[in-house]
Amino acid sequence: MRAAIHPIYKETNVTCACGNIVETRATKENIKVEICSACHPFFTGKHKLVDTAGRIERFNTKYAKKAAK
Repeated sequence: MRAAIHPIYKETNVTCACGNIVETRATKENIKVEICSACHPFFTGKHKLVDTAGRIERFNTKYAKKAAK
């Protein structure tokens, strides 16, 4: 391997908007993210469905009738 072509990895903190701080190594220092595994709905199990203009309700009523037959 050639010398001086690889990036320098430094100890850094990844800070989430929820306040969670993860210590890791990266080429950048002090990375800030909006969402992490501690607050993401997929990992926490607190998934919320956002119903826009009643689309989910219309879907359920439309296909619930066909499935019941």
